Parts: sequence; C-alpha cells; structure tokens
Amino acid sequence: MKKFQTHLTKEIVSSNDAEAHALYQKSRFGEPVGDKIQYSLSETLFLVEKNKLEVLAGNKKVPYKNLINRFRKIDSKIQIKYQVFKDLRERGYIVKTALKFGAEFRVYDKGAKPGKKHAKWIVFTDHESKKLTWHEFSAKNRIAHSTKKNLLLAIVDEEGAITYYEVKWVRV
Repeated sequence: MKKFQTHLTKEIVSSNDAEAHALYQKSRFGEPVGDKIQYSLSETLFLVEKNKLEVLAGNKKVPYKNLINRFRKIDSKIQIKYQVFKDLRERGYIVKTALKFGAEFRVYDKGAKPGKKHAKWIVFTDHESKKLTWHEFSAKNRIAHSTKKNLLLAIVDEEGAITYYEVKWVRV
C-alpha cells in the first residue's frame, strides 16, 4: 500500500484517495463520511508514524512534530490518548472514538468489525498522577453499563507504560 495524502481542515483530517478507502476496508482506519474517509487525531498520528499517510494543511505538508503541537491545541489529552490508541492497535484491536459516549475510545475485540459487531470495551485514559474519585469512577462505570460494554481504564505512567484495569458487571 502506497502512502496517501490527507487534508487537515480546522479539526478534521480526511481523504478521498482510493488508498484511504482501501485501508478502511482492510483495517478499519477512519470513518466513511460522504465520499471521504475521516480520521480521528489518534488514527492520524498512528498512520503518519507508520508512514501510511501524510497530512497537508492547504498545500503544505505538516511534519509529525508540528502535527502533535496542532493536535494538542485541539485536545489537551492527545499524547496520553495516542499512547493508549497505539498500544491497543499494535495488539490487534480496532479502536474507534467514543465521544458520543463521553469516553475516549470504543475497542472491538480482535477480528470484530465495527458496524457488524459491538465494541467490547469503552476506554477512559488518564495519567497516573490524576486522581479518580469514587464519583468519577461510578459515572464511568454507569456509562459502560448503559452502553453494554466493559469499562477499561488505561493508566499511563511517567515512563509511558500503560496499565489496564477492566471492570465487568457480574450477576449474583
């Protein structure tokens, strides 16, 4: 697969290149919106890092470092979110945004395709220095329960290592 171009317009990264559509069909990167494939910020960083795409703003290529700085202005948690996104994708999971659920990501079990199966987890990311209150934990757990997904807390430490905590509902 050859590298293709995407365009950054305000906060949206998208492409109508045939390679973008092929990558979506093969690996579920991006979301079809009209005749284009639209990418989340984390997907964009991942695909740029993997040398699959380049991002243009106007007609000018945006270097990776500048892209991170631009994305940080859009989303202050992008660096933590991206570390988790990258780790999960490299483990073989399909990772999609979960903004409408109030979370960072929906994660599909290996081999599952969004649209054909439901996500197994709803993921919240944070840094180890951030305290989580019982009220916040309960709210996250309610979101997971109401969406029929397991809660996955992804905690990133100072060294960039990620610890996952899965919360499931159990009937007794």
